[in-house]
Formats: sequence, C-alpha cells, structure tokens
Amino acid sequence: MTKTDSSAPSDLKTIGFTPVIYCSNQALFNVRAGIPIVDALSQASDLLYLAKSFAEEAAYTKDTDRRAWAAHYLTAMGKAVIDDVVKVLTPRPARTKTQSEEELPESN
Repeated sequence: MTKTDSSAPSDLKTIGFTPVIYCSNQALFNVRAGIPIVDALSQASDLLYLAKSFAEEAAYTKDTDRRAWAAHYLTAMGKAVIDDVVKVLTPRPARTKTQSEEELPESN
C-alpha cells in the first residue's frame, strides 16, 4: 500500500483569505476557499488575458474609459486569485514558544 502525498499540487485548494475590491474600507469580494489551485490559476490566467486585451484597447480608444475600468477590475481579481494560491504554496514558519510559554515548567 502506497501513501499518497496530501500536499501534491494537484490536491491543494485555495484558502479563501484574499479580499478583492474594497468599498467603505471593507472587502466587497473574497477568493472562494476550496477551489483546486490548478483551476484557480487557469481562471486567473483568463482574467489577466482579458484585462490585457481591454487595457490594449483602452490605450487606443480615447472616447471612453470603460475598457480601462474593466481592465482594472479584472486585474484586481486575477491578482487576488494568484495571491491566494501563493498563500497556499508558501510554507508557514514553524511556531516558536513565546517568552511566557518558555517560562512555564515542562509537563511530561
């Protein structure tokens, strides 16, 4: 019987800690927890591709700024997804004892 590695990239999922787009100093949206990171990164790629397309069109179209705003929001969403995935992939440092915990006697 082989033991499967539960931290394989294909098994990792978003944690949902990353906020997106603020209104009145509150996050209006958050990345959803539980999405496989492969799917999340694919979605981020699509969002950023669309943002790039809108930004390019906005650079040539001077009569309206709606493409620029669309690019702005798509970029914010894509960035949030990537930031959330990075949080999953970045190892957290090992917890060390606080000074008060170090002063406690060891229990066996």
